[in-house]
Amino acid sequence: MTAVDGPPTRFNAFAVSCPSRRLLDTIGDKWVSLVVVALGLGGRMRFSELSARIDGVSQKMLTQTLRGLERDGLLTRTVTASVPVRVDYELTPLGLSLLEPIRHLKEWAEEHMSEVDRAREEYDRPGD
Repeated sequence: MTAVDGPPTRFNAFAVSCPSRRLLDTIGDKWVSLVVVALGLGGRMRFSELSARIDGVSQKMLTQTLRGLERDGLLTRTVTASVPVRVDYELTPLGLSLLEPIRHLKEWAEEHMSEVDRAREEYDRPGD
């Protein structure tokens, strides 16, 4: 990251006071990850399309997630005056740059879930 009028800013996520920790916390949220992947693969979407695509997300949680992503500059919210009003969400270039690593994590989770389930069952087995 580069400061506007100075040298590049260095961040260390291992330091408790580092602001990048807040960003990592945001990125690590399951709803954030799913919204980024949905918008990255599906392009511009309306709230109802996102809600239908991401099974199990409540309206409140989707709203909070979208607001947070907009605040962080990862997506844009476009309101079109019509009846009813049309609101579309789309990843910004910054959000698109996050798509690839999150998509890989999603695919990794899908590919390795059975192995994780087996490990959990083994771990939870009493008294071996």
